[in-house]
Amino acid sequence: MPTTATTGRPTATVLRDQERQVLSAVGCGLRDDEIAAALAIPEDAVAGHLARILVKLRLRDRAAAIVHAFDCGLVVPGRGPRTQTAGRLPRTAAARAPGPKVRISVLGPLRAWQDGRPLDLGHLRQQAVLAALCGGWTRSQQELLDGVWGVEPPGANVVPVYIYRLRKTLRIGDSPDSVIAYEPRGYRLVSGAVDVDMARMEKLVTDIGTADRAGELTEAVRLCSQALGLFGRDLLAGLPGPFAELERERLTERRLTIVQRKLEWQLRLGQRSEAIAELFALSAAYPLNEPVAAMLMRALYSSGRQADALIVFDRARRRLAEDLGVSPSRMLLRTRHRILRGDEAGLGLTGTTR
Repeated sequence: MPTTATTGRPTATVLRDQERQVLSAVGCGLRDDEIAAALAIPEDAVAGHLARILVKLRLRDRAAAIVHAFDCGLVVPGRGPRTQTAGRLPRTAAARAPGPKVRISVLGPLRAWQDGRPLDLGHLRQQAVLAALCGGWTRSQQELLDGVWGVEPPGANVVPVYIYRLRKTLRIGDSPDSVIAYEPRGYRLVSGAVDVDMARMEKLVTDIGTADRAGELTEAVRLCSQALGLFGRDLLAGLPGPFAELERERLTERRLTIVQRKLEWQLRLGQRSEAIAELFALSAAYPLNEPVAAMLMRALYSSGRQADALIVFDRARRRLAEDLGVSPSRMLLRTRHRILRGDEAGLGLTGTTR
């Protein structure tokens, strides 16, 4: 039985540029980690692209995607990707694109690559020093000592030693230039020399705000999904010190905010089934988050599931009482009251289809 059939199936033209590149690389037999290295994107983003490809092209699995890549001409047997269709080639088969040669990921365990090759960043304290520089800030030696060691500083000032080792690790080829610069106020990453996923995420957040202000909700949802695709599990896993701890909390909240904005816009666009599924998962992960509970209640009510919406309220009320010893906020109580009254305007559901 064939894995895929081309008759009546959408072609690769429905895919976005990077999705086409991923499909082309899958057709060439590359693994997710190889595709991530070739396209300079996180491995989690590759998995996300592949999942969307399977949905858009109505394909069953990865094997079907490989066959489809050949069937639609993205890959030519024996010749790798077809450049005139796929656009940019995977970097394993094409000339290196200009731009930063070193990539650093902080939206997950701290990792770095040079031209797709993973780099050894040393022990955890040394990694924590690098992570402290990845937000675009200039850090003095004292700030690094306080942020990485906290109230238990080392016996000697090891920061210059760690910076020296990191400079050697992150050096681009035989270039004498370092990607870590020193200036009177302290150390910083050289702008344009390093591609940090957090900077890309923040740029996407800016673009999300622009799309929202322009009323382009579909584009805002797409950009949110793209930003969320940069996040991995276990933010800055294992890194010690106050800075890493605060950054884990900040990035967790950043991700949650993006998720909530995306779901809110999906509800406005009438994409209720997708939003409800994600809201249930989010509510389970953050049972004390009242805005998430309220959004899930509104989503369920808008789908004609008033009883389920009230069950969500009761569950949230119990958890708040048991875990925090508090009552629901006015916001959550108001949401329940409006659901009982059928106040669709107050719930922000006016004009949507039930």
